[in-house]
Amino acid sequence: MANVPAELKYTKSHEWVKEEDGLYVVGLTDFAQDALGDIVFINMPEEGDDVASGESFADVESVKAVSDVFSPVSGTVAEVNEGLIDEPALINQEPYEQWLIKVKDVSDTEELMDAAAYEEFCANEEA
Repeated sequence: MANVPAELKYTKSHEWVKEEDGLYVVGLTDFAQDALGDIVFINMPEEGDDVASGESFADVESVKAVSDVFSPVSGTVAEVNEGLIDEPALINQEPYEQWLIKVKDVSDTEELMDAAAYEEFCANEEA
């Protein structure tokens, strides 16, 4: 089973989110990076861009495919993890250490799952 930290919240499109100092921090789950395979490129939004809950804000390219990354919240991009643009493979190595964006002025959150619900969701997807 994929690594699922208990303190995070999760989406059905395999993003993780945590609230930190009033910002929502968003990244890709271990399940997502494992399903994608080796990530070779990431296309990120700009600081100040608006993101909408359930809509794509970035895409990751792996050796297998290009996949959209969906925002679990609506708000404004406060910060982008620029380091991933140069080294996208860090997501494969440490998916829960490598956040993609931090979102401020959050007005809407997608239906987020706790770790137990997400583990059950992943187990059903693998079945």
